[in-house]
Amino acid sequence: MTSNQTLANRFETANSLLPLVAILRGLKPTEAVEIGRGLYDAGFRLIEVPLNSPDPFTSIATIRRALPDDALVGAGTVLTVEQVAQLKACGGDLTVMPHADTAVIRAAKAAGMLCVPGIVTPTEAFAALAAGADALKLFPAELVTPQILKAIRVVLPKTVRLLPVGGITPDTMKPYLDAGAGGFGLGSALYTPGMSCAQVVARAGDFAAAWLRLSKT
Repeated sequence: MTSNQTLANRFETANSLLPLVAILRGLKPTEAVEIGRGLYDAGFRLIEVPLNSPDPFTSIATIRRALPDDALVGAGTVLTVEQVAQLKACGGDLTVMPHADTAVIRAAKAAGMLCVPGIVTPTEAFAALAAGADALKLFPAELVTPQILKAIRVVLPKTVRLLPVGGITPDTMKPYLDAGAGGFGLGSALYTPGMSCAQVVARAGDFAAAWLRLSKT
């Protein structure tokens, strides 16, 4: 079994448990371990630190070392091939992008990492999948309504996981889930700079409870 297959299996397992990506934009390295462990204990297995955060690669490396292998840790707002190389060097598992630059997707896959690019249209979706994307981030979700998600979902392979990102709260998940979302990326409704770990964990619990409730209905 190759390392890529192992990583893909870990990704599938993480999504089967709780397909919610914690987006920790603005996280500082000094709080990375506490918040990373708090999210893990709340059930989260997918954690990203956007690269427009303070010293993001240090935070990513710190969280990666602190958590078990069933957690997948990586970067968001990955824009360039050079950033992919930096992410790989710090031990990252997951490359999350706001766009669908196929050169960046291919670089992430060549480096042996998972890649979740951002898409809005079917054209972007199919190009991203052809380049090796492991799932698709629908971004911004404020623009990609549940109706649009449903239309895109119909033409994509059933195995492709669609993750709306942008403005998602526990109260706004259901329409997307009903339209075919396979999970969500959670930003400022989960974490904003300056929040205590206890606050983040409480919000994480609210999101996890909402997912578990809605996914069973």
